Parts: sequence; structure tokens; C-alpha cells
Amino acid sequence: MTLKQLEAFFWAAKLGSFSVAASRLHVTQSSLSKRIAELEDDLGKALFDRTGQRAVITDAGERLLEHASQMLDIEGRIRAGLDMPGALRGTCRFGISELVASTWFPGFVARVRELHPNLVLEPQVDLALRLERRLERGELDFAIIPGPSPSPGLANEKVGELEYGWMASPQRLPKGTVLTPRHFVDHPVITLSAEAGLSRAFEQWAAEQRLEIPRALVCNSLTALIALAVSGVGISFFPRVYVQPFLRADKLVELACARPLHNLSYHFHWRAGDTRSVVRSLREITLEAADFSMDSPLWPETAR
Repeated sequence: MTLKQLEAFFWAAKLGSFSVAASRLHVTQSSLSKRIAELEDDLGKALFDRTGQRAVITDAGERLLEHASQMLDIEGRIRAGLDMPGALRGTCRFGISELVASTWFPGFVARVRELHPNLVLEPQVDLALRLERRLERGELDFAIIPGPSPSPGLANEKVGELEYGWMASPQRLPKGTVLTPRHFVDHPVITLSAEAGLSRAFEQWAAEQRLEIPRALVCNSLTALIALAVSGVGISFFPRVYVQPFLRADKLVELACARPLHNLSYHFHWRAGDTRSVVRSLREITLEAADFSMDSPLWPETAR
């Protein structure tokens, strides 16, 4: 048997799909199936029952799974012990939110390249719920998104927390306006779509206030939301530190509210039971690099 055969078997078993496992390992499905078939021939045991519409792991496969996990972990530790820096190899596909992508993420990438120059990063920027689902399906190695996720299949560690405040263009409402239920009737609320972690926090807050939002403008981009608020389209809620350049430039003003919005925490999520070196190492780098107080380098100078 070879490590490549064990790797193919491990991910096919863990992810429950030959096609998803092949995509993760960057091989064709036929190549992955061949490796597993060769492993079965070598062991003289069927590792998957292929009589149904999809392959199901057998008892022999279940017994092999823990050994395969240990072998792959040993391989990672050997590389880490003999080849630092640059111990991690292959491709790491992971998810991040737009806010992470536009603040401390470049520093994270620089640190990973410094420590693991042979590791290829494939970041996927999307909304939290979509990334959670992709992580659960095994399409991603980890995700840095608002949380923690309620999914029992995911583990998480908190990496930061943000305070949110209601904002508007000064042309729409004066600075310090105390929001009442009437304001939410008279002014459109600009918010992220339901797949965003921020939307879940907002819906919880609104339910606690028994607040109805009759007019909402929904968008899937935080940058677009800020642009809409600056242009005076409606009111919205943003991380205070993230929009400081717009507040300093008087393009946005903060509004008051009797019941403040909940803070939103960001978490490093990974599949429960995934003890691979790449997940452990990049979680440590994330904890070191995460700085949500940074101004976004994407903001134009006129907003600073």
C-alpha cells in the first residue's frame, strides 16, 4: 500500500463522495477510484460496497479508517520535523468572509508563505452560511466566518469580535439620531442577504425588539452596503472600526439606539475530528494574524 492510496481512501470515506474527494485532492475521479481499487487488491478486502447507487464504506473500511488517519498525520509530522520551513505542501482550499478578505487577510497570506512556501492557498470569499455548507461537505479545509456555527459536524475557535453600530449618511439623518420603531418604517434598512452571519445576528436583535422591517434592501456585498449607505439610500449597521474612515470623513454618521446591536464574533471553523497538520498550523497563524481593527486598504483616500 502507498500513502496516496491511503489518502484517496481516507477522503472518500470521510467525505462520502468519490467526486468530492477527487476534487479536494486535485485528481480525476477515475484516478482516485484506481488508487482505492489498488488498495483493496493489496489488502484483499473490499473497503466500499458499490452495489448501490453510491459507494458505502464496509466494516473493513471502518477498521482501516483510523489507521489511515494516523498514517497521514504521521506523514505530516515527519514533514514538519524534517523540512521546516516549508513543511506543508499541496493545496489548501478555505473560506473567508468579505470583511476578513479586506482587512488582515493579506498579512495572513504573507505569514503562510513565509512559513510554508510550498503550500498553495485557494481562498474562497463568500457569505457565512454558504461557506459552512461547503465546509460540512468537505469542499473546504476550514473557514473563517462569523460564528460559532450551530452545526455538530464543525469545531471552532474564536479569533476576534466586532462591535456594530447603526449608520447613515448625514444627508439622511443627523449624527446621534436616536432610532425609534418609526425610523425603521420611514427609512429603508440596507442589509446583507440571509446567508450572511451578520443577518442572523440582526434577525435575532430585531426579534428581541419585536421590530418589523417593512422596507429592506438586501445585498450580498458588505462593500456595496457601505456604498449604498454613503449615498443616502437608507440606514444600515456596520462594524464601527471597519467604517472609521467614512466616519472621520463625515460620509457616514453613527446613530443611537436604546438597545445596542449584538457584537459579532468571528471563528476559525473546521470539520470535527480533522486533526491534519495543515488545519492545526493555519489555525495558529490565523490566531496570530487576525486583527479586525485594521482599516481596509481598499477604501479610497477620500474616505480616510
